[in-house]
Amino acid sequence: MDGLVLIDKPKSWTSFDVVAKVRNVLKKHTGQKIKVGHTGTLDPLATGLLVLTIGNYCKRAQEYTKLDKTYEVTMKLGEMSTTGDDEGEKSTISTHQPSEQNVRHTIEQFIGDIEQIPPAFSAIKVNGKRAYELARQGKPVELESRWIKIHSITDVSYEYPFVRYTTNVSSGTYIRTLVEDIGHVLRTGAYMTNLRRTTVGDFRIEDAATIETIIQTDSIESYVTQA
Repeated sequence: MDGLVLIDKPKSWTSFDVVAKVRNVLKKHTGQKIKVGHTGTLDPLATGLLVLTIGNYCKRAQEYTKLDKTYEVTMKLGEMSTTGDDEGEKSTISTHQPSEQNVRHTIEQFIGDIEQIPPAFSAIKVNGKRAYELARQGKPVELESRWIKIHSITDVSYEYPFVRYTTNVSSGTYIRTLVEDIGHVLRTGAYMTNLRRTTVGDFRIEDAATIETIIQTDSIESYVTQA
């Protein structure tokens, strides 16, 4: 069996958890051990579209990893988190409440080609180890900046301390870092409280199956597609 399976990843699941579950379901239905991979990690606290590769499609994973992605983002002003998201330790930075005009103007500055330093709590390898492993050990993590592209930021809504928006970005973009950078320019600090991925290239969350559906299906083959 070769192809792709689109999954709506639930909160608290790791991308590997999803891969392992789908692999087990495939083995149950086919009696064979079929290779399963994913094409772009979603943090455990994030939800949304995860594109899995099945069988020979695992060799093509890089094709799908490099696709643009769309996210629905919620960020909280006034505080920062050690991990850049709701999982880390929080610290108050400012009680200043920027105006809606200031928030919108600041966000607009990030549309286009921008330089971004990935977060320490990321899966990037540093001297053979994952950055997040070093960060959790309290060791210094120095990552080089990279150029990424923010294609658009739309549907902005603001009710202090929360800012919500939808953004379409290039592969390699870290939304946690985008949130922190916006908070830095606003001089309030910020961290990401919610993240949902809705598209990967032309793949859409509306076409994804839930884990519950995959587990309960009598025909997992119907969820495998070729592209």
